[in-house]
Amino acid sequence: MEEIDYKSEVMKFPPSYSPAWAALAGISLVTPAFAVVNIEYVTVGNAGNVADPATGSIFGAVAYAYKIAKNETTVSDYTQFLNAVAATDTYGLYSTQMTTSYNAGITRSGSPSTFTYSVVPGSGNKPITFVSWFDAARFTNWMNNGQPTGAQNAATTEDGAYSLNGATSGVSVSKNVGATVWIPSENEWYKAAYYDPTKSGVGGYWLYANQNDSLVSNTIGVAHAANYYHDNYAASGSPSFPTSNALTDVGAYGENSDSYYGTNDQLGNVRELNDAIIGTERGARGGSWASNIGLETDMPATTLLRSLPPQFESADVGFRLASIPEPTSLVITMLAGGVMLIRRKR
Repeated sequence: MEEIDYKSEVMKFPPSYSPAWAALAGISLVTPAFAVVNIEYVTVGNAGNVADPATGSIFGAVAYAYKIAKNETTVSDYTQFLNAVAATDTYGLYSTQMTTSYNAGITRSGSPSTFTYSVVPGSGNKPITFVSWFDAARFTNWMNNGQPTGAQNAATTEDGAYSLNGATSGVSVSKNVGATVWIPSENEWYKAAYYDPTKSGVGGYWLYANQNDSLVSNTIGVAHAANYYHDNYAASGSPSFPTSNALTDVGAYGENSDSYYGTNDQLGNVRELNDAIIGTERGARGGSWASNIGLETDMPATTLLRSLPPQFESADVGFRLASIPEPTSLVITMLAGGVMLIRRKR
């Protein structure tokens, strides 16, 4: 694989595309040494699946293949992001509740222009919480833009997958054409969580995002289990409301509790933001560590409680990312459409 010069060649990309397109096309770029967040994705195929009849055939149909993060975005991922762009935290990407509540994860030191961030020991592989939809979108822009360092501006957090341009409220922002990383749409999230093309031999949807139609247990190692309240809180094993971290490591429940496509924790651990615009709110799906089996308000696929204000932050809300499909099909599409021409160094 030949190497191309990043500075001269990146300007040849259409403005809405990031250098990630070239990387996924199998072309080596000079990548920054500070690119430290590595998201593991699974491919969601079976393009053109039907929507879930249990929702009135509203949710779950996706006409294309895509990738979605295997796990929720972690405390360690988000800490790297903060250290890259939040020395002066212009848009409030850090919340003091990340450490001052029972749901600890990240500490901040210093003062504006010199802030640094550290993972609370034992928290790194747990999902990040106390993030709003806007925080998730800025993290997504940073990933889409190649994980740059510097102030929170168009090159780092304010443009890329989403043209935020300083926005911290409202629901007018939509995913940009050409985004290579994004917050999954509600249908993308739903399909990855609940659809199984082999169910009953003809394909269909599970009621819960662990290849099951009933809730079983919150004990790690038990098939179809998840981190939710089931006689006790999963992390503590106690029926008393947690006074320390209530989260489990992403993927702790393993293959016996994943979705058909191999995603972890779309049921339990944290509710997850998606890209839907629902009135004045943004979409959110999946149960959390605080979900109660007796209520089941946000755990089944068919739930109607599926949105949150875009500024909302909570101890049981996080997010995961989606991305473009495998490079082979991407390259064919790009070359056929003349999207990108690369002049190789000799």
